[in-house]
Amino acid sequence: MRIGILTGGGDVPGLNPCIKAVVNRVHEEGHQVVGIRRGWGGLLRTDPEDPDSMAENLVTLDPRVVRTVDRSGGTFLHSSRTNPGKVKTDEVPDFLAGGVSGDGPHDLTAHALKVVEAAGIDVLIPIGGDDTLSYGLRMHQEGVPTIAIPKTMDNDVHGTDYCIGFSTAITRGVQFIHNLRTSTGSHERIAVVELFGRYSGETSLITAYLAGVDRALIPEVPFDIDRVCEMLVADKKANPSSYAMVTISEGATIEGGDMMLSGEADAYGHRKLGGIGQVTGELIKERTGEGIVYQQVGYLMRSGSPDSLDLMVATNYAVMAADLALDGSTGRMVALRNGSYTSVPIAVTGEGVKRVDVDELYDVASYRPKVRHVRGKPMFLY
Repeated sequence: MRIGILTGGGDVPGLNPCIKAVVNRVHEEGHQVVGIRRGWGGLLRTDPEDPDSMAENLVTLDPRVVRTVDRSGGTFLHSSRTNPGKVKTDEVPDFLAGGVSGDGPHDLTAHALKVVEAAGIDVLIPIGGDDTLSYGLRMHQEGVPTIAIPKTMDNDVHGTDYCIGFSTAITRGVQFIHNLRTSTGSHERIAVVELFGRYSGETSLITAYLAGVDRALIPEVPFDIDRVCEMLVADKKANPSSYAMVTISEGATIEGGDMMLSGEADAYGHRKLGGIGQVTGELIKERTGEGIVYQQVGYLMRSGSPDSLDLMVATNYAVMAADLALDGSTGRMVALRNGSYTSVPIAVTGEGVKRVDVDELYDVASYRPKVRHVRGKPMFLY
């Protein structure tokens, strides 16, 4: 058997250990693994008629190749946000340009399938978030045996309680917030910390909950800037060290406003997010006269090596995905459900994105986490 593995979307800690564990498990059973470079972009850019193109985008993986990759973060296979089913005209590879017409986007899935066949890939294992796995679902529907592994620091892939990268992101966020307290307190200011999170505020909410910040603003609940200002001024006054802190998801919005977007939409329809924290900080300063510390944590949350939980989940997801492939049980996504490792139909990835259960976990009136009952809840509360 020949198994293809790729990583797509944003990188997270735990990807390299996951790849390594798949390779080692498959190899010990006498089978092969080929790494597809740059996510789905590797299939798009491979010309099966050109040996150099095949060698550039497809790499044979064995235990010697992956021996040390788990000692660093990110993904040594590299990543992209390419969707072969929606390719802009200026992104169509030259060797395919003669086969497309019109303004696009162009569906080049037929080419991706041709590359899979030419590479002799029997099973695909994509590691990614809802965008990357949505095309994994497409490949499954096209008849390619596929097993998905969920990863995203937002922890918002439908069908699983946990995605690789989430624990490390939370750990880093809490550390950075505690570090930022010294400067914020020294200057007696209000700190506005912007965290990742497009549609789901779980990263911001759980980070705020564990770090004990004063307020947390999430995409699920548009906020009243004047109320937030009043609360933060009161928080600062009540703090013996004379400072206050608020976390804000990059996808959060002010009541009556829209997400802060820039640039063109990517192949999955997403424009670049970011800047709501800076805008909110400027409005707080304007309305209250208080000094502001604005910190956009962003990529620091997804950089470096995984913590022990992400290392554990990444390794176990990999072993489970490899076993499913070897057993011929495809069309699945490995998952954690109710504290146990399992697998679910890959079709669940197309059922939407998980979002914070506001009624259970968020106090809308005070813009902060509200965790009263944890019995029976998953480890990360939803």
